[in-house]
Amino acid sequence: MCGRYTLRSPRRFEFDSLRNSSLPLDSRYNIAPGQLVPVIADFGNGLELKCVGWGLIPSWSADKKGFINARSETLEDKPSFNESFQKRRCLIPADGFFEWKRSGRAKQAHYFQLTDENPFAFAGIWDKWIQGEAAITCAIITTKANETVGLFHDRMPAILTPDSYDAWLDPDATTASLKQLLMPFPGSRMTYHPVSSAVNHPDNEGEKLIERVDSEIGTTPSLF
Repeated sequence: MCGRYTLRSPRRFEFDSLRNSSLPLDSRYNIAPGQLVPVIADFGNGLELKCVGWGLIPSWSADKKGFINARSETLEDKPSFNESFQKRRCLIPADGFFEWKRSGRAKQAHYFQLTDENPFAFAGIWDKWIQGEAAITCAIITTKANETVGLFHDRMPAILTPDSYDAWLDPDATTASLKQLLMPFPGSRMTYHPVSSAVNHPDNEGEKLIERVDSEIGTTPSLF
């Protein structure tokens, strides 16, 4: 799954097809569910960058319960995701994400990124809730974990690199071609290291959250 990620260098994320990329984006080291996150999609006026809520609420939903992740294998089967997968795909810019590994009763946070530390995009879907006050929301698609992330969890976010951005957003793309883009990203092209448990608290922010630390298992995490 993916429940926390970073966009620490937003200006390094490039996508030539954008109509509008003028949103001021700050470096973020602890993006959490429920927060506004930048996504790239065609919301009706061509491809643009827009900040939307992380936690997809289907347009027909009676309440505001959102889904932060959507499994790639069941996108076509789930009513909550089917139409968005067909018509409302998006890119969610990122450059790393967190996963936790349990040791006894405690969990150690780890930070994952590409070996070259370049930004990438999560494959995402979006929808517009219209049952109450209108809200545009999104979910990150997950796939089977590769051999690297698999040491921590059996799922991982579906990672897209620049050469597949246009294909993912192509309104005429076939289901078969889209599913090929949702294969696990090669583990050999990823790296990870342990980080402070301070990342467990969504209110914490800053570069210290991704710095390598010795194991904190059995200690009290520092907050800042």
